[in-house]
Amino acid sequence: MAQLGGGTPATGAPPPARPGRHRLLPYLLLLPGAAWLLVFFVVPLLQLAAASLYDPTGSLSTGYALTWAFGNYPEAVQAYWPQFARSFGYAGAALVLALLLGYPLAYAIAQKAGRWKNLLLVCVVAPMFTSFLVRTLAWKTILSDNGVLVGLLRDVHLLGPDGRLLATPVAVVLGLTYNFLPFLVLPLYASLERLDRRLLEAASDLYAGPLRAFRRVTLPLSMPGLIAGTLLFFIPATGDYINAELLGTPNEYMIGNVIDSAFLVRLDYPQGAALSFLLMAAILAVVFVYLRRAGTEDVL
Repeated sequence: MAQLGGGTPATGAPPPARPGRHRLLPYLLLLPGAAWLLVFFVVPLLQLAAASLYDPTGSLSTGYALTWAFGNYPEAVQAYWPQFARSFGYAGAALVLALLLGYPLAYAIAQKAGRWKNLLLVCVVAPMFTSFLVRTLAWKTILSDNGVLVGLLRDVHLLGPDGRLLATPVAVVLGLTYNFLPFLVLPLYASLERLDRRLLEAASDLYAGPLRAFRRVTLPLSMPGLIAGTLLFFIPATGDYINAELLGTPNEYMIGNVIDSAFLVRLDYPQGAALSFLLMAAILAVVFVYLRRAGTEDVL
């Protein structure tokens, strides 16, 4: 039988594509994203690493020399370890408060909201349509000494006559909780929304009470969303400085405030870069330990 076109002699179908092309296609699709990360993440990260090893006696006017000054790191820790501890303490306290608020909210939207589900989800993300700065300034008004909230707390004697919320650690923790709460709620909602309610019915048939059913069924099945949400909340909250700047005083400053001052006020680039790397290393260590304890070694 005569060969038809460029196909096979029997069917006239086009010849099969070369296997090499299929092997290269995934890598070609990764090139734009890899190039973006290289230019806007890896290169700045290397520049920041070099800046952290500059001679600390240099300045913008005289210039900086790369003298491999590793002593910048212990000096930064010795000078600002209280701000490091405060950053992790505030972020941890805000995370606990966000879990107490966010988990019931995500569960209610996923399992109980019915036709109001979409509206409630919009309410969760609606604050993010506004500037982060504007939202934090709004909390400054809410927590002010002459505000309704402080007046109510004084009336019920939860605050003394001269008690206040603004310019205290409580204000900073509340600001962190509010600003980053959607990052916790949305992954939790995604996990809880896929929860098969028949499993809860089966637990009830096996004489499990609501608390035991939650501990043995709901919580384990929602762990992927819980882990993702806690990381999305904790990491930016630890490095935040806006809430401490606007809702606190220098006594509440976090390590982000110190880094901001080092780069933009004191123009001490070696110390600012060293503090930035120390913060990244500390967060990575906390995340590593957290993921190991959560039983997700395969993620690593």
